[in-house]
Amino acid sequence: MREPDFQRRRLCLTSLALPVLSVLPACTQPLMPLQSASSAPDADELLARSAAAHGLAALTKIEDLSVSYSGTWHSLVGKLQPALVDAGFRGGSQERILLRAGLIGQAHHGPSGSKQVARRRVADGPGEVRVWFNGDEASDAERRDAAALVVDGYCLFLLGPMVLALPGPWQRRLDLERGPGERAQVAGVDYDCDVLRVRMAPGLGFADSDRIDLLIDRQTHLTRRLRFSLNGLESTRGAVAAVDLFAFASRHGVMWPTGFYEHLLRPFHLPVHDWRLTGLDVNRGLTPAEIDGEAFGGAALAPAAEIVAAAGA
Repeated sequence: MREPDFQRRRLCLTSLALPVLSVLPACTQPLMPLQSASSAPDADELLARSAAAHGLAALTKIEDLSVSYSGTWHSLVGKLQPALVDAGFRGGSQERILLRAGLIGQAHHGPSGSKQVARRRVADGPGEVRVWFNGDEASDAERRDAAALVVDGYCLFLLGPMVLALPGPWQRRLDLERGPGERAQVAGVDYDCDVLRVRMAPGLGFADSDRIDLLIDRQTHLTRRLRFSLNGLESTRGAVAAVDLFAFASRHGVMWPTGFYEHLLRPFHLPVHDWRLTGLDVNRGLTPAEIDGEAFGGAALAPAAEIVAAAGA
């Protein structure tokens, strides 16, 4: 019990050191604890309904994904979390995902050069990650932990509830329950949402576990907001953030969010990151060898095909 209490005090003191930000919410708990260590049937049904609305049935028929992103980080975040933001290397990215193998490759480019990540997920385990900066492999825990956390986070943001329902290497222990409904404003639009509370073990990156809330639109059943803990990196343990998902585009039977907005909720309120899904194509016939190394090769090399969001989705 002492460690969590210390973490809460440390996070609250951090917020007091930044008087220009909202201090009062810093010591509150935006992720309520689950009431039991098992899943309620109505919560299982809510997850299945949202995963189906996002296109889980079609996703399970896709072998590989090629995507690209472009975005902007808010400047203060880079100063507070330099390892996670990694502003010198994270400008735009090309990413490749082998769904059945649970293998993800990321090629980042920024003012300091190139960063390549290869992340392999395994069922009910932490998996592995390798990271290269301008061709040199990183061996320190901080940069490897940050890379694994980013990869798993981006998979969650792109796939939403589907990533919690996929079989094989994506499987995690999930405890689920429904929370009180909420109204969420996402990209200027208000949505009445059901709330699905999730405890996931292992968590994002190399975290033992994480808490995630899914705010699910009652009309379309699309997940409009993800609220989650960040336990996979020592410097972010105890923090809570949220990512809004919007501008959905229907491609290959799946509803893909093309707009993302991340904001920090704890230890203080702070805008973090705005980014867009700029490219998407499927089933290139990628092989593990083409993405599991210090550079993409073969069919993984070509940029993801440009994607345009559907209006009003």
